[in-house]
Amino acid sequence: MNATSGTTDRSRLLALAGVAALTVSSAGVLYHVADVTGDPARMLVVLVGSVALGAAMGRFVGTRAAATVTLAVAVAGLGAYVFSVSPGQRALLFTPRVLADTAALLNGLSILRLTNAGVWALGVAPGPVVLSWYLAVRRRYVWSVAAGGAALLLVVLTGDAGPTTTLVGVVGAAGAVGAGEAERSDVPTPQLDAVVAVVAAMVVVSSTLSVAASGGVAASLGAGVAGDETVESTVVDAQDNVQILGSISLSPQVRFEVESPRRAYWQTAAYDRYTGDGWVRTGEASALGQRRPGTPGPSQVVRQRVVARDPLGSLPAAWRPVSVEGVDAQVTPQGGVRPVDRLSVNDSYTVESQVPRHTTAQLRRAGTDYPDRVESTYTALPGSTPDRVRERAATVTADAETPHDKAVAIEQHLESEKRYSLDVDRPDGSIADSFLFEMDAGYCTYYATTMVTMLRSEGVPARFVVGYTAGEQVGDDRYVVRGLDSHAWVQVYFPDVGWVRFDPTPAGPREAAEQERVDQARDGGQTGVDTDATVPAQGSDTDVVNTTPSTPAPTPNTTPNTTAATATPIAPPDGGDSGDDGGLSLPDLPSTRTLAVWAVAVAGLAAVGRRTGVLARLREGVELRRQPRASPDADAVRAYDRLETLLGRQTRPRRSGETPRAYVEAAVAAGTDPAALDVVDVYERAQYGDGVDRETADEAVATVDRLVDDGTGLVG
Repeated sequence: MNATSGTTDRSRLLALAGVAALTVSSAGVLYHVADVTGDPARMLVVLVGSVALGAAMGRFVGTRAAATVTLAVAVAGLGAYVFSVSPGQRALLFTPRVLADTAALLNGLSILRLTNAGVWALGVAPGPVVLSWYLAVRRRYVWSVAAGGAALLLVVLTGDAGPTTTLVGVVGAAGAVGAGEAERSDVPTPQLDAVVAVVAAMVVVSSTLSVAASGGVAASLGAGVAGDETVESTVVDAQDNVQILGSISLSPQVRFEVESPRRAYWQTAAYDRYTGDGWVRTGEASALGQRRPGTPGPSQVVRQRVVARDPLGSLPAAWRPVSVEGVDAQVTPQGGVRPVDRLSVNDSYTVESQVPRHTTAQLRRAGTDYPDRVESTYTALPGSTPDRVRERAATVTADAETPHDKAVAIEQHLESEKRYSLDVDRPDGSIADSFLFEMDAGYCTYYATTMVTMLRSEGVPARFVVGYTAGEQVGDDRYVVRGLDSHAWVQVYFPDVGWVRFDPTPAGPREAAEQERVDQARDGGQTGVDTDATVPAQGSDTDVVNTTPSTPAPTPNTTPNTTAATATPIAPPDGGDSGDDGGLSLPDLPSTRTLAVWAVAVAGLAAVGRRTGVLARLREGVELRRQPRASPDADAVRAYDRLETLLGRQTRPRRSGETPRAYVEAAVAAGTDPAALDVVDVYERAQYGDGVDRETADEAVATVDRLVDDGTGLVG
C-alpha cells in the first residue's frame, strides 16, 4: 500500500513538473515580449498570479465556476488590449481587419511587430495559464496539456518561440501525459515508448512549424540578393526585423544606379522596437496611394530615378519619400516605402522625396515638445537594459544642453572610442551594453544600435535606420551603388523638423574597407562589380573613373567622421581561404538543430515500432535467419531456438512448463513439417546427452533454414 502510494505521489509530481515546463515555455516568450516593451515586472506578477489562481480553483471550485472565471479573465485581457489603442485604431478591432491580423499572427507575424505588443501579451497570458493549472490540479492532464499546448502553438506559429523553448514545452507536455497515465493506473513507471513517441511527434511538428513561421516575405524577398553573412543581407534585406550578427563580409556587386540632383543616403527601412539583440519594425504596411505628407518643417524636393542592376527587394530613396512612380509600392508605419513585388534586373522607378532642410541652430532650438506617439515609441527600451548603459549615456552627455547636443556628443564618443571592424564575435545579451563595455570594435549595426539606445535612455526619440550610402559618383547627378554600400545609421526626431540623420560609424575606415573589397574583386576577375561607367582607367589596376568618397557630405547637424583607424582585412572574393591548396572540399554538415530533430524523429519511430510490435517482428526476422557458427552442440541449440521462434510466429508460443519435445510434437500434429522432430532430437542430444558431431549439427541447421525459407514451416 505504501509502495503504491509512493509511486502515485512520484507520478503526480512528474506530471505537475511537466505542466510547469509547458507553462514556462509559452509564458517565457510572453515575458520576453513584456521585457522588450518595458514592463516585465507586471508580466511576472500576472503569470505567477495566474498559476496561483488556477491551482486554487482546482482545489476549491467546480468546473462551471472555473469556466466562468477563466472566460472573465480572457475577456478582461482582450478588453485591456482593445482600450490600450487609440480610438481611431480601436474601431479597426471590430471589423474584418481583426480577422486578418489574427491570421497574420498564425502565419508567422511576430508578436513583437504588434504596436501594443506588451498589452497584448499581458491580455493573452492569464487565460491559458489559469485553465491549464486548474485542470492539472484536478488531474485532467491531457486537457491541461491541451490548454497549455495551445498557448505554445500560438507562439511557435508567430515565430517567437525558438527551438529550445519549443523543445522544453513539448517534452514537458509529453512527460505530463505519460506521468499522468502512470498515476491513474498505479504503474510504477510510465509507458516510456508511448511518451517518447508523443515527444518525438511534437518536436518534429513544432520544429517544422517554427521553420515555416520564420519564412515569409523576408525570406522570399531576400533570397539571392546577397550571402547570408553580408551587411546587405542582414540589414537591407531583413525586411521586418534585424538580428545583429558577428563577423560579416562585404558584397562588391552593383545593385542599382541612381540619377539624383542631390547626394543622399538611400534609405530602405526604419525600425522602432529594440529587442536587446536586434530590431523590429512594428505595424503592417499599407497601400502608398498617390502622395504622402512630407516633413513637418522646411524641405527640398528631390526627384530620383533608380534602375535595378540586380534583383531588389527594397525601394532605396532619399528621406523622406512622398511618392513613387513605376512600381507598386507600400508605405510602412515608420514612413518608408517598399515594393509590393520584387524588382527584376533593369526595372526602374522614380521617387520624389522631401528632404528636410535645417541648420544646427534650428536643431538646437527645436526643444522637447515631442508628439505623444513619437515619444512613447521612440524612447522605449527593454526593461532588462543594464543600468550602466544609462549611466554611461548620462556621463557622455553631461555637458550637453539640448537633444541635438546629446546626439552629437554620443556620435563623437562612439567614433573616437570604438574601432571599425567586420571581424567581431557576436556577444550574448544586450548588444548596446556589450559594445559599450566589452567590445573594442564593431561595424555599423553595432554603432547605430548603441547610439539609439544611449539617446533613448536620455529621453531623446531615436530610431535604427538601414539602406545604402550614396555609392560611387560616376557623372553629374549619377551614382552607382554596390552591396558593400549597405549601411545602418541613426535618425533623431526634432519637433517642427522631423527625423534627422546621424552616423556614428567612422567613415574613413569604412570607406577603406569598401574600396579594398572592390579592388580585391576586380583583381580576382569577379563579375558584376562594375558598370560601363565604373570600369577602372586603362593601364591601371587601381585607378577608377571617379574617386569621390562614397559618404555624402555631412549635413549641418552632424560632425564629420575623422577617426583614423586601420580597416580589418576582407576575405577573398569567393569567401574561401586564400591559402587553399586544392584539397578535397567537404560538404556542409547539417546544423546541430537539424541533427537533433532527426535524432528525435528516429527515436520516435523506434518507440512507435516497439509500441506496435514492428520492432519485435523485425528482430525475430533477423534472429530467424541468423545462425552464427560455433561448436556442433552450440549450433544444434541455436537451430532449435530458431525453430521455436518460427513456430511461435506461425502457430503459438511455447507455454510455460511445456517441454521442447511436447511443444514440437503439438506443432507437428497441427500441420508443421515432421522434419521439425529431427531438429528437437538433435537439440536434446546436444543439450542433455553426449553431444552431436559436426555433420548432425549441420543437418539440423539446414532443416531449420529450409523451414524458414518455406515461410510457414507447415506441410502443404
